[in-house]
Amino acid sequence: MAIRASLVSSHPDFYNRHCFLSLHPPPPPPRPHPKPARSRPNTAALFIHFEPIGPRPSSRWHSELLSSIPRAADSTQPSPTSVSSSSDETIVPDDQFSLAKVSFGVIGLSVGISLLGYGFGAYFNVLPGSEWSALMLTYGFPLAIIGMALKYAELKPVPCVTYSDALPLREAYATPILKQVRNDVIRYRYGDEQHLDEALKRIFQYGQGGGIPRRSAPILQKIREEVTQDGKYCLVLVFEAKALQLSDFEQRQAKFTSFFGPGITAEVAKGERDLFEVRLISNTNANSSPS
Repeated sequence: MAIRASLVSSHPDFYNRHCFLSLHPPPPPPRPHPKPARSRPNTAALFIHFEPIGPRPSSRWHSELLSSIPRAADSTQPSPTSVSSSSDETIVPDDQFSLAKVSFGVIGLSVGISLLGYGFGAYFNVLPGSEWSALMLTYGFPLAIIGMALKYAELKPVPCVTYSDALPLREAYATPILKQVRNDVIRYRYGDEQHLDEALKRIFQYGQGGGIPRRSAPILQKIREEVTQDGKYCLVLVFEAKALQLSDFEQRQAKFTSFFGPGITAEVAKGERDLFEVRLISNTNANSSPS
């Protein structure tokens, strides 16, 4: 017995295939006598033949079918919202070498300890150059002492974030005082308790009437160079002050303007947690000539 059937399939490898289904009944139970007579089993078979209906689709139809299947989004590629749409937010790396960025305490301490170590080794004939051991010990000891003193009085520079649109405006429209402030805080200093110590002492009046205690003084954490919405150069001083409020900075906003002036306008704002921002904005921009 054979049955003819038709089936439509979208699989390209399904065409011109034949499927056969055979049905075999279970074998008969064994007979009780020891030598059963051999007989041909009664077997029934069912054959099903599949053929496509209509003309065979072309390979172009299969490619269109596969292209219509949605694919999972690749999570490794960044989404459009994660990419910055403004080139103004590009940070300029500060990879220019300068002696101001080198710690003289580390240099003096390293050279002094090296001379002392080699001098003692040469003096006891552990290292060659015994004739130079006295000279190395003579210069190594004071260099090590000076290096330790400089390292103890060292004040590390603060991080500086410069945006690409603010870099050309610095040389053109930043006032000499703003340039000096930037250069002073991004280099090593020696003997100062903190950056801008003299300026903060006059503005906040440590220990005086109407001032604040010395222990509550704000500490400069970093600076940032950016451009305002009206195209002016702005140097942002970010302070950490756990014992102060925004009102303490707002009351001294005019003092910030007068101390870091002329030619600038000071604005204060509250940052994250205990951070406060003092924005020193130059009064000249690309649309107005400097006075």
